[in-house]
Amino acid sequence: MRSPWFNKPFAILGPRPPISCLLLCFVCVLGLIAILGSTPSSVFDSVTPIPVPDVYSSYRRLKEQAAVDYLELRTISLGAGRQTELELCGREKENYVPCYNVSANLFAGFKDGEEFDRHCEISRQRERCLVRPPKDYKIPLRWPAGRDAIWSANVKITKDQFLSSGSLTKRLMLVEENQFAFHSEDGLIFDGLKDYSRQVAEMIGLGSDSEFLQAGVQSVLDIGCGFGIFGAHLVSLKLMPICIAAYEATGSQVQLALERGLPAMIGNFISRQLPYPPLSFDMVHCAQCGIVWDEKDGMLLIEVDRVLKPGGYFVLTSPASNLRGSSSNTKKRSTLTPTEEFSENICWNLIAQQDETFIWQKTVDVHCYKSRKHGALPLCNDVHNTPYYQPLVSCISGTTSNRWIPIQNRSSGPHLSSAELVGVQPEDFFEDSQVWRSALRNYWSLLSPIIFSDHPKRPGDEDPIPPYNMVRNVMDMNAQYGGLNAAMLEEKKLVWVMNVVPARAPNTLPLILDRGFAGVMHDWYGWVIFSDKLGAIEMARALAMQLHWEARVIDLDNGSDQRLLVCQKPFMKK
Repeated sequence: MRSPWFNKPFAILGPRPPISCLLLCFVCVLGLIAILGSTPSSVFDSVTPIPVPDVYSSYRRLKEQAAVDYLELRTISLGAGRQTELELCGREKENYVPCYNVSANLFAGFKDGEEFDRHCEISRQRERCLVRPPKDYKIPLRWPAGRDAIWSANVKITKDQFLSSGSLTKRLMLVEENQFAFHSEDGLIFDGLKDYSRQVAEMIGLGSDSEFLQAGVQSVLDIGCGFGIFGAHLVSLKLMPICIAAYEATGSQVQLALERGLPAMIGNFISRQLPYPPLSFDMVHCAQCGIVWDEKDGMLLIEVDRVLKPGGYFVLTSPASNLRGSSSNTKKRSTLTPTEEFSENICWNLIAQQDETFIWQKTVDVHCYKSRKHGALPLCNDVHNTPYYQPLVSCISGTTSNRWIPIQNRSSGPHLSSAELVGVQPEDFFEDSQVWRSALRNYWSLLSPIIFSDHPKRPGDEDPIPPYNMVRNVMDMNAQYGGLNAAMLEEKKLVWVMNVVPARAPNTLPLILDRGFAGVMHDWYGWVIFSDKLGAIEMARALAMQLHWEARVIDLDNGSDQRLLVCQKPFMKK
């Protein structure tokens, strides 16, 4: 005869529990045993702890799987069931970029180039689907080979488009059977890219381009960067270039630069400020970027001045017609008349001209603006200046900033002096650096077996030594002071970091850029890592499963309730 205790489960499950339910209970018990058996608890304080090594092999994987099974069972027990996975978008959305919709912008009345600008308010209705890769997409080549050769199927540019192009940067590409190859010594109007780079260095008074860092040039904003030809060369010089190019329906310029593993993002000189604070870059470079700089009453040059640091350089390589605007009376006008007059108004000095290359230097003397002629451009009130795609302004920014330090007097590299730590306590900055040094070592130890052994390109291979890793770039979605980036450099990890500062968080982007790092402000690349408490990790894991991502929960084994959620975007070919 069954006891009342034995009858209670059957009152819930029915007279005969199905086999699947029994199996589910069995798995649940196993999962709880694994979790409880590996988690410190006050119940077992009297038991002598057994030392646990820092690096696990199969045991760590079992713990991860047990944690995932536990979270799956908890979701089922709460009655939520398995959330519906998102479907793939149609092929027409292969180049979809949020907030950029030319047809919708035209319908809303934007014109004169503004239809290509960023208008999030127009495209609020978003289809919930996963953007698929191009039809014949292949996993990129290993770094650094992937910087100089990419699969032609991975980017939206046909061989016919390539062959019909006569632009400066595309002439450095070679079409092979199924690849685009980049060769820096071929066919530029300056007898080669390295000659051009050396020419720019000599024009600013240096012996060679290897001296850029010594002259204070660490970060370069490359406007209309083509396919990252110049940026790739700057990377080889240990500079940090950021490529920006206007939105294109094909996504060709930015997409191709990112495919090469180079820092790039969509950025337009049309009607809005770039998402960078004043005094951000040591050099701004434009080689046949197609911008008529004296249009809009010089507001485009004012935007260049806004992001340029004191003593920084504006390098313009362009046919003379672009300097003069659209005037047809070219013979009666000096090639520099409008730009030269305007450059004096913003305290720039034309320091060199050679062939079609012109270089201006921004003043280091903040008092220059007070000594200008009557009627000169006013100075901006930068007290509440948050440059997150705000409208272009017709005033000069940064003149009252504590960051007004000539590039020649700045620290070289990521270590800033106390004078450069504007608005930051040195103790907080030092503590952040220490935290990320420790965190990176922990992350790398935990992730190396996953990243190097589980990558679909080479299953079963032994862990490669640098530089043959598959992680080329990292997006730090809440970068604060750029501590993770600095730790990567110290550990000589061959990756670059895009440091993102949320638009609603304290604006620490100026400090990140002053360290010579790539960064951007944003409102909220393969692998995604979340670090949070178990509850938040559980919710994030459920969303990751909707995106078809592989998700693993990792216990840090430090006695805290912090967990890592490591997600990998799979290779989909539907």
